[in-house]
Amino acid sequence: MAESPIVELQNVSLRYRLARQKVPSFKEFIIHAATGGLSYTDLWALSDIDLTIERGEVLGVVGRNGAGKSTLSKVISGVLKPTKGARHVRGKVSPILELGTGFDPELTGIENVYLNALLRGHRRTAIDVKLDSIVEFSGLKDFVHSPVRNYSTGMVARLGFAVATAWKPDVLVLDEVLSVGDASFLGRCHERIRSFCNGGTTVLIVSHSPQEILTHCSRSIWLQEGRIVMEGSPRDVLGAYATAAGDTDTQALLQATAPPAETPSVESSAPEAPTAATA
Repeated sequence: MAESPIVELQNVSLRYRLARQKVPSFKEFIIHAATGGLSYTDLWALSDIDLTIERGEVLGVVGRNGAGKSTLSKVISGVLKPTKGARHVRGKVSPILELGTGFDPELTGIENVYLNALLRGHRRTAIDVKLDSIVEFSGLKDFVHSPVRNYSTGMVARLGFAVATAWKPDVLVLDEVLSVGDASFLGRCHERIRSFCNGGTTVLIVSHSPQEILTHCSRSIWLQEGRIVMEGSPRDVLGAYATAAGDTDTQALLQATAPPAETPSVESSAPEAPTAATA
């Protein structure tokens, strides 16, 4: 029997209910709610998404801000439950959805390593074993003993990525986390992603960087207004998306990295040598 996809979304839609009134305090919210003074507007962030991701596949997600990319990541990660449809994920998911998610700014980097890893379901003894490698990968050195409130955005990203990827997951979800950090750290991130892919981990990459999508992904989808408008090879999807968005930089990148066209073989058109006449 064929192996089931590790991620399967069937007719998934997700609705946000947005209050029309601005309520400045929780007390006033309770009063408005009790008296029926609240009204809502429905915003469908995802609509009728059908998507399967195979084991070991690297899927890239592109689209404008507000297209539903982060919502899709959160549904796959199990952070949000679909309003309609079914979500099936057959394995352990390790998401990195937002910088600093699961971190307490008042705790040190070391303390946040334990906090974040415990929230991800790892035992303290397992964290003890991985601690030195996490600190080494993050490159924070002695800074891990300082409160996270003193960290830059790039430092938070380093620590979050180091913790989330210290254990090999079945599904790794990366939502715009590779857009910060120096070149050396990003190189280590890319190398770790490649090692996960070679080891069979499924990776979902949400990114505005066409270079990341081209480098890592085997397939890509384009989201627009909560719907998948195109899926296929990263080069084809990025080309269509860049054309629609008028993104000349991406178009130039695709042209510069295009594989060389095959030169058709040309058969010789010279006439055959005459054969010797027979006597």
